[in-house]
Amino acid sequence: MVQKKRHIAKTLTWRIVGTIDTMVIGYLITGNLMVGLSIGGVEVFSKMILYYLHERAWYKSKFGLNEKDYKNKGEDKI
Repeated sequence: MVQKKRHIAKTLTWRIVGTIDTMVIGYLITGNLMVGLSIGGVEVFSKMILYYLHERAWYKSKFGLNEKDYKNKGEDKI
């Protein structure tokens, strides 16, 4: 059974990877480390929320699941 804690943990670890990537790209494009860090600092919060909502929407979706798989998913526990 997949718990919301798992979705939150995946959200946090993915955001760490994504934010470092954004900071590096921002630095490489601008040549200014502070600009790269600023861009990464802003996007970390918005993308974390968006990813969590995206993950929850997919979890609730029946897309790509047969009826047996969907019935066996179970309910989330906090």
